[in-house]
Amino acid sequence: MTSPEGSGGPPVTPLLAVDLVIHHPAHPGQVLVIERRNPPHGWALPGGFVDVGETTEHAAVREAYEETGLEVELETLLGVYSDPERDPRGHTVSAVYVAKGRGQAQAADDAAVCAWLAPDDPGQSLAFDHRRILDDYLRWRLTGETAALHGGSKAG
Repeated sequence: MTSPEGSGGPPVTPLLAVDLVIHHPAHPGQVLVIERRNPPHGWALPGGFVDVGETTEHAAVREAYEETGLEVELETLLGVYSDPERDPRGHTVSAVYVAKGRGQAQAADDAAVCAWLAPDDPGQSLAFDHRRILDDYLRWRLTGETAALHGGSKAG
């Protein structure tokens, strides 16, 4: 979306966030999820908004530490998730990273609780589009392929 014609203001764009699929040697085959302290409530992957002047990679490492106490090593960019309906608070685009965690997970900041989850557990309800992200993660683990393109292919 662009700024109103003739206004000279900056373009109106979606918010930018990061999410992480964190695995840990002490929890083989599982990934870390958090129970969100703030609305929308529910279980989700750790993550948050990118600060002005910050790279998405730095934001991912920072958010992982702030919410879970884990130091992480980013392994790959799994994908960019941009469905305008993915976040009930408004249009938010998320760069999602796969990361290896070090340390003991402990909920803090926006996370009320941390838990290790089998990523293929269909019974665990997740906030946002995080079930789709975990499905993409499972495919990446099997094939090495990052997230498939979703949605339209028209240039704007």
